[in-house]
Amino acid sequence: MRLIIISGRSGSGKTTALHLLEDSGFYCIDNLPASLFTSAIDQALLQTEIIQPKIAVSIDARSLPRQIEKFPEIFEKLRAKYIQCDLVFLDAKDEVLIKRFSETRRRHPLTATARSLSLIEAVTGESKLLAPIVNLATLYVDTSDLNLYQLQDFLKLHLIEEPDLGTAFLIESFGFKRGIPIDADWVFDLRALPNPYWVPELRNLKGTDQGVIDYLNQQPEVVEMKTDILTFLSKWLPRVASTKRSYITIAVGCTGGQHRSVYMAEQIATDLKKTLKNIQVRHRDLP
Repeated sequence: MRLIIISGRSGSGKTTALHLLEDSGFYCIDNLPASLFTSAIDQALLQTEIIQPKIAVSIDARSLPRQIEKFPEIFEKLRAKYIQCDLVFLDAKDEVLIKRFSETRRRHPLTATARSLSLIEAVTGESKLLAPIVNLATLYVDTSDLNLYQLQDFLKLHLIEEPDLGTAFLIESFGFKRGIPIDADWVFDLRALPNPYWVPELRNLKGTDQGVIDYLNQQPEVVEMKTDILTFLSKWLPRVASTKRSYITIAVGCTGGQHRSVYMAEQIATDLKKTLKNIQVRHRDLP
């Protein structure tokens, strides 16, 4: 069977993840107390008539602290008992979570039980409460810079693609001014290349616009950098795939994540698709 456990701090996207899995054929259970995990999943198996059941369960700070402390022991028993058991932990920066709660005007779960807590105290306290779970994560996702649809695409790529697709490769553009993506495995720095931002007629365009593409294609340094990156990736990505690794993220960055990195990510993906399957592109910092 396939068992996926969804956890994370409130406001990080757990509901989105659970809905996606439900739409993909998983039998989903929301907010299950940790103490009931084993018995509930056993019962779900008895009620499921499909030959190879797929079950997704969420656990979060609404469980009692003592139950969360015991969850590592429960998780290890589940992994020993079931064929494939993954734990996905969703999180985001404190300021992002606070903004999300402020915009939606939802009450944080911890403030419902301890009304003296402020929203900031609840957000930071939840991180400590869930520490025993985050250390068990087989997939950690920072959703700070992901919208609803980007999160869905990310989870589809890493959780739902069929096993025979092999390693999933994500080519991600980004801007260094907002930091390196937390999920990056390999990072390429493009800041030494000519910057279309300083060409007035290209400044407000992005790396997928033809004007920027034509400009960068005419720069010898860009062609040389692209050749070097593709030579490296063409040699080493198949070797990564041969190790049965589930996924790898190749991040290419420039200053703002609008022109050079977007252009390069598209160029790399187009070339790699000639020899590799399951290639996806994401532009983190495009509006």
